[in-house]
Amino acid sequence: MFKGIEYVYEVYLEKSFSKAAKNLFISQPSLSAAIKKIELEIGFDIFDRTTKPIGLTEFGLEYIKSLEKILEIEENFNNYLQDLSDLQAGSISIGGTNLFTSYILPPILSEFSNKYPKVKLNIIETNTAELEKYLYNGSLDLVIDNYDFDSSVYERNFYSKDNIMLAVPAKFESNNRVGEYQIPYEDIKSGKYLDESVKTLPLKTFKDEPFLFLKEGNDTRIRAEKICVRENVKPNILLELDQQMTCFNLTCFGMGVSFVSDILLKNVGENKEIYIYKLETFDSAREVSFYYKKFKYLKKATQEFLKIANSIKI
Repeated sequence: MFKGIEYVYEVYLEKSFSKAAKNLFISQPSLSAAIKKIELEIGFDIFDRTTKPIGLTEFGLEYIKSLEKILEIEENFNNYLQDLSDLQAGSISIGGTNLFTSYILPPILSEFSNKYPKVKLNIIETNTAELEKYLYNGSLDLVIDNYDFDSSVYERNFYSKDNIMLAVPAKFESNNRVGEYQIPYEDIKSGKYLDESVKTLPLKTFKDEPFLFLKEGNDTRIRAEKICVRENVKPNILLELDQQMTCFNLTCFGMGVSFVSDILLKNVGENKEIYIYKLETFDSAREVSFYYKKFKYLKKATQEFLKIANSIKI
C-alpha cells in the first residue's frame, strides 16, 4: 500500500510531477508511471490531475496523513540509531530567514561544527511560511524565527529579544524636527536605548516620506503596518522587498524610510547616512526563538545544538 512513498510525497510537496522528478533525479514519464502504478494497486487516485497546481483527492488527503505518520516513525527511529553513535555520525537541518542565518547562526554553527565535526549541518534560508512547512513535514529539525508558531504543534526555545527600529535617510529634512529622538549607535549596541527614559518617535513626522516595506506575510511587515495604523500614518510605500538587509541598504542610499531589527543594526555598524529612532514597544518588541515539532523524537544532535545556542547569546 505504501510502496514508493518517497515518490508520492515529493509530488505532494512540489505539487508538480516535473519538479518532483527533477528533485528525485528521474524522468517525468518514469515518475508519472510509478505513481499511476501505485494508484492502480491501491484502487484509488491519490492526486487530482485536473487542478493546477496538482492537488489531492479526498482519498489522497487521508493517504498523505498516514504516509506522514510512517515517515515520522522512520525518522524517529533513524534519529535514535544516530544517537547510539554518540554524535560520531548523523545530521541536523536548521532553517531561518536571511536576518537570522546571517547574524545569529554563524557563531553557533561554528561552535557546533568544531565540537561535532562528523555531524553534517544542513542550512535552509527562506521565508517564514516555507520554514514552517519544512519544519512540519520533517525536512527541518529546527527553525529560528521571531514569528509565533502554533504552540499546539511546536515547542519553543527562547533565544533573545529583538526590537524593530526606524531607519531614516539623513538627507531627509524631516529629521531636523525630531533631533531629540535620534538614537546614538553606541546606545543601540549596548541596548541603553531600551530604557524607559528614552523617548519614542512620533511616526507622523515622516508621514509624507517614501517608505520601504518588506513583502506581505513577513513578521516585520505585519508589525510595521500595525505601528502605522496605531500612529494614524498611511505610508507611501515606494518598494516592497524580500530581505530586510536590502531595505536597510536602500535607506542608507537615501531611497526611503525602513523598519529594521536592532539585531541587524548592531551587526552592520554605525552609518552616518542614516538616523535611527526608537518606536513604541507594543508592536516593535518581539522574541527570537528556536522551534521544533512537538511529539517528535528530539535527537541528541538537536539537543546539543540548542545547548550551544543557549551558551552563545548575542
